[in-house]
Amino acid sequence: MLKKERQAYILHRLDLHNKVLSAKLCVDMNVSEDTVRRDLQELAEAGRLIKVHGGALSLAFNEVHFSSSPVYSQTQKAVIAQKVIGLIRENMYVLTSGGTTIIEMAKRLPPQLRATFITGSIPAVNAYIAHPNINVVVVGDKVNKESKITVGASAIAKIREVNADLCILGTNAIDLRRGITDSDWEVVELKKAMIATSAKTVCLTIAEKLNSFEALQVCELKQIDYLVTELDPTDRLLLPYIEAGVTVL
Repeated sequence: MLKKERQAYILHRLDLHNKVLSAKLCVDMNVSEDTVRRDLQELAEAGRLIKVHGGALSLAFNEVHFSSSPVYSQTQKAVIAQKVIGLIRENMYVLTSGGTTIIEMAKRLPPQLRATFITGSIPAVNAYIAHPNINVVVVGDKVNKESKITVGASAIAKIREVNADLCILGTNAIDLRRGITDSDWEVVELKKAMIATSAKTVCLTIAEKLNSFEALQVCELKQIDYLVTELDPTDRLLLPYIEAGVTVL
């Protein structure tokens, strides 16, 4: 890859996953650590990303400091948000993870809805507390600064005390063989606890993340009850997931 191609690839991966790991970029692009380090440094100096130890973060995901940064595929995420809202019933207990699609959902919840939302996502909490009739429960105490979500033993212990009606997950990657996968160990452990304590699990993802995978498994595909994308449920890209027993919205 030429430098321009490498840097475009890095920015696209950030759009999809909110963060990138230097080690994985080396493998994906078949270049040295020094090359990746220089690319990340140049992009950081140009104001295109936030360079951190071991990789980089998206500007859009860190909206506290970069509120003018656009959300990647916001139109598609708005469609997903509207679909998943149809699954939320009055007086439900709903566990949600973090991510920009979850935030789109939170912003669009009907003002008359009465339900309890349980999360460790700081941006999601901020969105939920603006709602007039939603009860908000925050779990955990240690905050993962990259994902802006509480993680660790305290968060997992609190989640295990809940009997949630729905678990709604923002998704990093999903495919038929590996199920839902992620690249952050602490977030993976949190999501596993959320799935285990919920009656139904909902996976939210833009179509671009379908048939992709990361290093760490969150759950197998058979543990997912609903898959929500911006696509029409009859789209042929979704047919293998329907055949695998997942309800597609």
